[in-house]
Amino acid sequence: MTDPIIRIENLHHTYAGARPIDALRGIDLTIRAGEYVAIVGANGSGKSTLARHLNALLLPTRGDVWIERANTRDPKSLRAIRAAVQMVFQHPDSQLVATMVEEDIAFGPENFGVSENELPERVRASLETVGMWTHRQRAPHLLSAGQKQRVAIAGALAVHPRILALDEATAMLDPAGREAVFEIVRALHQRGTTIVTITHEMEEVARADRVIVMRAGQIALDGSPRDVFARADELRALDLDVPPVVDLSRRLGLPVCLTPEELGAALRERAHAVIASRAAAKQSPIYSLEIASAQKPCLAMTLDANDHTIIRVEQLSHWYLRGLPLQARALENVDFDVTRGETMGLVGATGSGKSTLMQHLNGLLRPQTGRVRVASYDLADARTDVRAVRRAVGLVFQQPEDQLFAQFVGDDIAFAPRQFGLDKDAVRARVRWAMEMVGLDFDAFKDRMTTTLSGGERRRVALAGVLAMRPQILVADEPTAGLDPRARLQTREIFRRLRAEGTTLVVASHRMDDVAALCQRVTALNDGRAIARGATREIFARVDLLQAAGLAAPPIAQIAAILRAQGWRVPPDILFADELVAALGGA
Repeated sequence: MTDPIIRIENLHHTYAGARPIDALRGIDLTIRAGEYVAIVGANGSGKSTLARHLNALLLPTRGDVWIERANTRDPKSLRAIRAAVQMVFQHPDSQLVATMVEEDIAFGPENFGVSENELPERVRASLETVGMWTHRQRAPHLLSAGQKQRVAIAGALAVHPRILALDEATAMLDPAGREAVFEIVRALHQRGTTIVTITHEMEEVARADRVIVMRAGQIALDGSPRDVFARADELRALDLDVPPVVDLSRRLGLPVCLTPEELGAALRERAHAVIASRAAAKQSPIYSLEIASAQKPCLAMTLDANDHTIIRVEQLSHWYLRGLPLQARALENVDFDVTRGETMGLVGATGSGKSTLMQHLNGLLRPQTGRVRVASYDLADARTDVRAVRRAVGLVFQQPEDQLFAQFVGDDIAFAPRQFGLDKDAVRARVRWAMEMVGLDFDAFKDRMTTTLSGGERRRVALAGVLAMRPQILVADEPTAGLDPRARLQTREIFRRLRAEGTTLVVASHRMDDVAALCQRVTALNDGRAIARGATREIFARVDLLQAAGLAAPPIAQIAAILRAQGWRVPPDILFADELVAALGGA
């Protein structure tokens, strides 16, 4: 057996402050060279803190971390440790340092002494690996969040690390980009690179050799994906979940299946016996069940005839650095409308223009050409008071740290209500309400420093800060990225409650299951153009459209498609597990 490449003994880490936070509490862990390890846990469980100990970004409060045979406490070993361990962070802006993409990729290898002759090939190979070579001369700050994440991954790959640590590195990527990263990681693993991935994506976890589940700074479970997923009830008690295919196999009374292909094989094995017994009794096989449209759950409420358009975008185009040599078109002749009280989904690949469109809806960007009307405000009119627009339209950014600026959580959430002139008691009431809406305990979090929050906690604080404004329209850019399964479900419920109260919602997401669960209609963007708009089920049933936009159907729809290809008679527009279980004759 190979020696450990990572060895952690009794690791403790405490964040100092008025209320010290014990983020890690006695971690003992060994990882062997060439392993592919997924670390999962609820938001705030200590995953990211643990990851930052792997390349000495953090040092132990107590205990020791060895990388190969170097102790992270030894300053003389720091260079060797960081050459061996490259990290890709949850938010890529924190590691992009140059003014041009190719310069950013070269930064790491240059600092580790790679020769000038070898450097260009490393830059090219890394950017081609992540599909960003054509963007090599772009400024990183002009890229979408997903594109920035690819650049960050390329920068890590260019160093040729022996250990690659990924902290939610696919959180901002579209489905195609996420799959591309999975393939990159798989290829690196096959070449012997040790992979440590911090993730909430359970489909990614299923690809690992080993799963470590964290709870409150300690290791709760450690085993193979199949063994860990077999303990689904324990995972749910830890605010986690299992992949959809594992959930389906359990609900259908089958052994744990990690892929749709395994599920199909298990179904066939069971079907042979069931169909034979039913044939003997001259009954129809249950696996040919068709579901009538009327039996399917409604995706969303029916809009009433009195509802009217609250957002209308007409022929909107936008260029970054317009008129300059590095001009980049982000939107081209986009038409878009949202009806009062509905939830509209925006889907599209990384760089398709979703974030740019959303920033037009509250006046952060003004129309260069075309029209944008929001409620009674014409944002193409220079006389329009954008302050009034921003009171009506709350925007939750794709990266929540972009809008957190106060030292303490309570002060950050209270900022907007204070600008409205509310008295102290009214401000406190709004802050308490907003924090409770997003699942943050008022007393536990109001005095927390924002710098000590996990990625998921930051996202919830950012959402609370916008909700405290009580906006008429809420625009949310990737609202569930980086959240654990429980927090994702809580966010969905928050949005449902807001919609029930009459709030109009516009939600951009790469998580197609969230879009299916929340949105009545969907607008699909591709390369800055709106290529389709319609009912959610109709859009997701159009495989050609999704492929053209670089998207994928929700996970359950993908599983259903694979089962259909294997000969199972299931409807083509299934989106939810209950529908697929019923179609397959399950309980």
